[in-house]
Parts: sequence; structure tokens; C-alpha cells
Amino acid sequence: MRPLVILRPEPGAGKTAERAAELGLLARVHPLFAPAVVEWQAPAPDRFDALLLTSANAARLAGDRLADYRDLPAYAVGRATAKALEAAGFASVVAGAGDGTAIAQRIAADGHRSVLHLAGRTAAPIEAGPLRIERIAVYEMQRTSDDGLAERLEPGSILLVHSPRAGEILAQRVGGQQRAALHLIAISPAALAACGMGWASAQAPDMPDDERMLALAVRLCE
Repeated sequence: MRPLVILRPEPGAGKTAERAAELGLLARVHPLFAPAVVEWQAPAPDRFDALLLTSANAARLAGDRLADYRDLPAYAVGRATAKALEAAGFASVVAGAGDGTAIAQRIAADGHRSVLHLAGRTAAPIEAGPLRIERIAVYEMQRTSDDGLAERLEPGSILLVHSPRAGEILAQRVGGQQRAALHLIAISPAALAACGMGWASAQAPDMPDDERMLALAVRLCE
């Protein structure tokens, strides 16, 4: 069976590995990043009429001040982020099924205009439309040391890439000749493009979803 190499940081990597194991896949975790807390100043909640998170790490690492915004309508880019917000005490979270722009459109359609976006130091751009979005970084992703990723990759391995930044790092660490024997599944077209060319196969699911990524991996292993 082809090994499945999960490059996302913990705790998401472990959850992906558990789902992969349930599907009968041989999963190996090799995070390219580790999340770290960033000191931030929490603005007054009454300046906003909605809260937006586009990463579960923002909910986990924002700290005690996140509770200041529990009275705001809360929106999450996807199910995993929504669950992290609920675990942080938010009673009702609207979860999107696309990217940041898609959930921004939902926020606008619900009649909100001033939005607080708690995110990582680097975050995918969002087309705000009529919204006024104030983004505040509450965490950052720090690169792990290069401990021989390229040397560990067996020919035929399937690599899971969960962000454009991870794709950039992967492209730096794995050269063109080795890529021809490796398969790539990226969470989005942007993440796919960041990985560069020359892979044995490279694809992204129709929606940026972990389950859809794993479904593609199962097909590659058939």
C-alpha cells in the first residue's frame, strides 16, 4: 500500500491520521509547521456585529479574551473551525463549506457589516464585498526544522498538503527528480499551485475539505 504522508500541523494532523486509519490507509505524520501563540490586543466587542474565524487554531490559541466575543454572531470557514469555536464556549456557530470569501458572503447576506476576523499571521485573502473586516493575528505558524523529509519519502507516497504555505515549503524541500515518484493531494487550487510542477500526479478536491482529500487518497490506493 502507498504510504500517506500528512504534512499539516497538530492537532489536525493526528485527526487526519485517525480518519485515514479508519479508511484502511497507512498514514504517517510529518508536520511542516507548529502553531505558536501571538500576543494581541482585543478590541471592544461593541465595534463589531459578527465574529469570523478561518482556522481552528485561532479558536484554540486566542486565549481568554476570545470569550469577550461570545455574544456576537459567530461564523467559521468550515466544520472543524466551528467545532473549535463551540469547544471554546460559543453556543451557535454558522459553519461554511468553502473558503473565506464564501463565508464572508454568508455573513453579508445575514445583514452584518462590521466583522472581527481572528486569524493566523498569514491568512488567505478574502473578498470582503460590503463587509468591513478587521483582521487580528492571534497565532502564527512556525516552520519545523528540516529533519530529512525528502530522504524519508518512499517512491509512490501520497502527500497531503493543507495550505499554500505548506505547498511552498514542500516545493523547497523536495526536488524535481524525486517529485516524479510522488503523488500530491492539496486542499485547494491555491495550495496545489504552490507545490509546483513535476509530481507523479497532483489534484485537489472540489471543496476544501479533509474528508474529500482522503477520498482522493483512497482512490489512489485502489
